[in-house]
Amino acid sequence: MKKLALTLVILIALAQYPLWYGKGSWLNVFEIDQQITAQRQINQKLQNRNTVLEAEVNNLKQGLDAIEELARNELGMIRKDEVFFQILENNEEMTHK
Repeated sequence: MKKLALTLVILIALAQYPLWYGKGSWLNVFEIDQQITAQRQINQKLQNRNTVLEAEVNNLKQGLDAIEELARNELGMIRKDEVFFQILENNEEMTHK
């Protein structure tokens, strides 16, 4: 009777092995679930970035205001009939702040 019980326990343990450590094991499913969660977060960040870029592209396609703003801010360009004033702060003021 003891041998039969021992044999059954061993068979149950062997049947459980693939469930816990095999290819489709619970541990493997848990790891894949964590990877999916991380990938979804990355995808959401990329989707947000793509939305911002798409809005910027639409602004550039629809009007010259966005192009003019980029030219002024990033390239320092001015129109022919404009006068450019650059105001520099005093270094003493900068160090006291």
